[in-house]
Amino acid sequence: MPASIPAYDLPDRNGQVILSSRPAGVPQAEHFTLADAPIPAPGPGEILVRNIYLSVDPAQRGWASSVANYAAPVPLGGPMRALAVAVVLTSRVEGIAVGEFLYGVFGWQDYAVVGPDAIFHRATQDLPLDAFASLLGINGVSAYLGMTLLGRPVAGETLVASTAAGSVGSFMGQIGRALGLRAIGLTGSDAKVALCTERYGYDAAFNYKTADLDAALADAAPGGVDVYFDNTGGAILDTALRRMNVAGRVVQCGTASVVSWTPPPAGPRNEREILTRRLVWSGFLIFDHMARYAAAADALADMHHAGTIAYDIDLAHGLAAAPGAIAALYAGANLGKSLIKLG
Repeated sequence: MPASIPAYDLPDRNGQVILSSRPAGVPQAEHFTLADAPIPAPGPGEILVRNIYLSVDPAQRGWASSVANYAAPVPLGGPMRALAVAVVLTSRVEGIAVGEFLYGVFGWQDYAVVGPDAIFHRATQDLPLDAFASLLGINGVSAYLGMTLLGRPVAGETLVASTAAGSVGSFMGQIGRALGLRAIGLTGSDAKVALCTERYGYDAAFNYKTADLDAALADAAPGGVDVYFDNTGGAILDTALRRMNVAGRVVQCGTASVVSWTPPPAGPRNEREILTRRLVWSGFLIFDHMARYAAAADALADMHHAGTIAYDIDLAHGLAAAPGAIAALYAGANLGKSLIKLG
């Protein structure tokens, strides 16, 4: 059972954030409108939830796009797809109880009617409720599973992670340290460099906007890099690849630095680096690993209780904060996991 549950209300209409136009790149506030609708009623095999914490995630850029990749685009005129932590108000699903707290795809809205397939995790661990959208949300679980399954870490190796103070990267240094790795973080401001080394477990960190990145990595990892956990792609990735050791592993979790994939951006060709260094380069999407989600959440909760992993929240309030939240995320304005509290 969650350890700390904030107060929430039950409005008599369903406030929603509607995707009203397609963004060409990062969604901006003008691509959304605020609306309200009647509170929906669940049918057989469905539940009605009241959202308490809405998540703001880099994946929403792709979900709002007109180009389908691993998920169909959000329909125009519908509520923006989003992860959220919610309480069950009505259940017509056996085994899901009224009053239970859930984390899943419930959208940017006050209320949602969903089936069991929308649920990612049942909030049973003894943690504050906001942890289920951060440490135990897709960002924390992606960090844990991406590292342990695809990074294949060995104690004594060197890890480099990009967006090292971000919603995923802030856990990479802490997980790496717990696994016996030397961790180096790449981030976008001097304030975040300090967070990386003082709070997020990194042995060294660099501001990629101001540092000579190749020289910084050569100095911080003179023996080369064994695992690169990448959330940016682009020039940062190109530089990191040329510091990888033979048989290194690259985990591709995001491509936040690439403005557009249409047309495909030009850049250095990396085939020779993969060949000569015998690299393993793996794409990671949490949706491929849902069978492992609960076990990963338990492991992260245990680490938090043991004092080996911390999390931070960047909290806004009310649906009105949502339209500009994705743009702020991509601008690096957040310190901690970006959440919106309702009620």
